[in-house]
Amino acid sequence: MENGNGETSNNNNNNARLAIMELANMISVPMSLNAIIKLKVADAIWEGGSNAPLSPAEILAKIRPQGGGDAENLQRILRMLTSYRVFEEHVVDDGSQRSYSLTEVGKTLVTDENGLSHGLYVLQHHQDELMRVWTMVHETVNDSSSDPFVKVYGERPYSYYGKNPEMNSLMFNAMSGVSMPFMKAMLERYDGFEGVKTLVDVGGSVGDCLKMILEKHSSIELGINFDLPKVVEKAPQIPRIKHVGGDMLDYIPKGDAIFMKRKANLLFVIQFCLTILMIARELEPFLKVTFMSWLFIVPKASTALRKNTGSSVELPVSLTARVSTSIISSRFLNFTSNEYNCEWYERT
Repeated sequence: MENGNGETSNNNNNNARLAIMELANMISVPMSLNAIIKLKVADAIWEGGSNAPLSPAEILAKIRPQGGGDAENLQRILRMLTSYRVFEEHVVDDGSQRSYSLTEVGKTLVTDENGLSHGLYVLQHHQDELMRVWTMVHETVNDSSSDPFVKVYGERPYSYYGKNPEMNSLMFNAMSGVSMPFMKAMLERYDGFEGVKTLVDVGGSVGDCLKMILEKHSSIELGINFDLPKVVEKAPQIPRIKHVGGDMLDYIPKGDAIFMKRKANLLFVIQFCLTILMIARELEPFLKVTFMSWLFIVPKASTALRKNTGSSVELPVSLTARVSTSIISSRFLNFTSNEYNCEWYERT
């Protein structure tokens, strides 16, 4: 209710102005996150698993053993990221002393024995080159065929990355940093590789995840790491793994099972499924396709079509798909043809 002086209306207007100012300054969050990753703050606090609360001055002494630095500025960053549950703040005595430990979110930034963490994923997404691309997002509204990355650099991302070794290396390490913890957890629970002799990892990068699968399942005789030629040419030699370059939308190497991780672009996944269905007659009749992380896919002989949300669209190859407008809200997506039924589930 509004009184005669219009106080409620004024309060709403003030809140709205504060809200838009907060949105305008949201860049401070990822930039502060970048700062603590570059400074290796999480590693300093974790220190082999102790995760003992440290003051900004104590953290500074660990990350700058040569001395110097500004503990007050570090504290400002730590306090802000505490509000986003990256750190836990511990107030001592009268509140004049504050120390910080890692939350579960913060622990994802700790470097593991392989030199990897989710911190590399954060850094990869906020490189100067990619930040320039974000300034062109409005162009996708003016012209739907416009690619912001191409507009800025004149070529597609993978081509550009291939010419920039530092960016390329960071991208590969970021992918490994995200994939490997998930793969460790998945391999403890998933038994779908039983009976598979040849496993194809589509979009397998340099073969890290495929290597983990083969180490766990010695019965798999051959792993085929399939990715773009510019990606696999940098892949190391790994026992029982063959690196193959190509485009998944053109063809997929033959195998007993196909493995694929975290393809969050729904239309891209639909194209992939179409490719499978187009070559289905050339594949083994009991081909298994497994999506991990965001999605699971398991083909089977069936023509049933089930879907709990979304709208129908017509696709070629006697294929029907029901897709939701948002991959986040979709729990189940189903493709059906006369020969194969491909289903996937979002991991919750």
